[in-house]
Amino acid sequence: MNLTQSQHDIITAPLDTRFFLSGPSGSGKTTVGVERMRFLLEQGVPAESILVLTPQRTLQEPYKALLQSPAIGAGGEVTLATVGGLARRMVDLFWSLAAEPAGFAHADQPPVFLTLETAQYYMSHVVRPLLDEGYFESLTINRNRLYSQIIDNLNKAAVVGFPHSQIGERLDKAWMGDPSQRRIYADAQDCANRFRQYCLDHNLLDFSLQLEIFWEHLWGDSIVHDYLTRTYRHLIYDNVEEDGARAHDIIREWLPDLDSALLIYDENAGYRRFLGADPETGFRLSTFCDTQTFLAESFVTSAGVQNLSSSLASVIDPSIAPPPEGIDELDEVLQYADTHYYPELLDWLTDEIATLLEEGIPPSEIVVLAPYLSDALRFSLMHRLEARNIPVRSHRPSRSLRDEPATQSLLTLAALAHPQWGIRPSEFDVAYALMQAIDGMDLIRANLLTKIVYRASGQDLSPFDGIKPEVQERITYVFGAHYTELRDWLLAYREQAEVPPFDHFLRKLFGEILSQPGFGFHRDLDAARVAASLIESVKKFRWAMASSEADALTLGREYIAMLNEGVIAAQYLGAWNMESED
Repeated sequence: MNLTQSQHDIITAPLDTRFFLSGPSGSGKTTVGVERMRFLLEQGVPAESILVLTPQRTLQEPYKALLQSPAIGAGGEVTLATVGGLARRMVDLFWSLAAEPAGFAHADQPPVFLTLETAQYYMSHVVRPLLDEGYFESLTINRNRLYSQIIDNLNKAAVVGFPHSQIGERLDKAWMGDPSQRRIYADAQDCANRFRQYCLDHNLLDFSLQLEIFWEHLWGDSIVHDYLTRTYRHLIYDNVEEDGARAHDIIREWLPDLDSALLIYDENAGYRRFLGADPETGFRLSTFCDTQTFLAESFVTSAGVQNLSSSLASVIDPSIAPPPEGIDELDEVLQYADTHYYPELLDWLTDEIATLLEEGIPPSEIVVLAPYLSDALRFSLMHRLEARNIPVRSHRPSRSLRDEPATQSLLTLAALAHPQWGIRPSEFDVAYALMQAIDGMDLIRANLLTKIVYRASGQDLSPFDGIKPEVQERITYVFGAHYTELRDWLLAYREQAEVPPFDHFLRKLFGEILSQPGFGFHRDLDAARVAASLIESVKKFRWAMASSEADALTLGREYIAMLNEGVIAAQYLGAWNMESED
């Protein structure tokens, strides 16, 4: 790898150096972090003594790629974590030290760690009765959004470092509108208090409670502090600016005990401010490091794009001087279209992409960003690109699992396999599920087949052989054979004496039927990814509900109800890692 002298100097610095490295995006800062980790390992530093911290798990991919490569020999394992992940590990490891001081009702029993989904499930359990009593009656918002907003307030309080009991007061002080609406903040505070007490009563730990316990009860404990300082002697902390103030406080106190540290700060970033990121406290960490280094040259941004960035910044903030080239020199990097109709804009965009491909730019280096990627926009644009044989994939990490066609198909088939749930899918849902489940079946044939074989009252599917021959020919015998195979599998599952956990059912359905030749998920990698995310989501839900002693049938029905309320899926790395060859 070709490195600049500045990069090389940081990477090969003595093993007792604390660096604060800053620079614009694309200046090779993460490359320095990855190569510094390689250098430490090559110098004989034990891998288990190296800690790599990032604000999000997705930012760990460059480090993970190196650790999984053949270039790294056998030995210990470098710890890749977020501050939240580190807090969870310490809470799990030192639970006996924190449980009673934190106020848990069952300190002698193990904790149950909640995901975003299961936290929303328990929040709905607490808040739903209050809504019926008139809480938030002047507020127009979907219930699932309300649950997630209260949880978000708790998380921000923990990340920033103020008591959760001040949420309502701080929201109220920031309100400038109708005074009568201030009751909403009192309702939000009461819901947050009730949820926190429910967690303490049942040994449940959401993200905010994990972070608070780590900071308030474990970080200052001599046993925990000694364990961390003895275990981790070298720190690489990437994207410092995207983390919260409390995380920066922990690192500030930890730095004197480390043998070496490399803190990487991205200039003009901190885009997660709305999630609690604090670039200012992150930059203050530079004063606690031995050496401050700035990488000014960007390896990925052209001079024209840099001028465009400076020009936009000068328009937003007049105190910033515009680039000397001026805005007239930006035609090479900025094209602007103002169309009258929506399809015209998509046609223009498709033509621009095709032109870039003709100029030799790989498809993998082209990205289309939208403030909101609706189903209509996604379908319209992808259809235009695919019609011109342009490879494309979409990425919507915040999209609810229930909105994915693969999820809808799986859940409809699950309802047909579990009549005990009392969930009766509509004819359209069944037709749509068959269209997704059987490879190549169109909606017209799926709808015709469903009208003949499906009875919602009993959730029964009649055999394909009972259909009139002329109708069988319209549906085709190939589709009929795959339908018969799917129906026989569902009937055989119904006859089982014991109902397995819901995620086990989904694994069997995917592995034994839907992923086989002739079925819809066989060649659809996107559907397989969604199925994997759904199975992981159900599994984590089952783990979080283990203390409820509910049976598998009840848990499956509860999960369906939760998903139908619009609870979004937690962030699954598979959705970010799906990198095709081009």
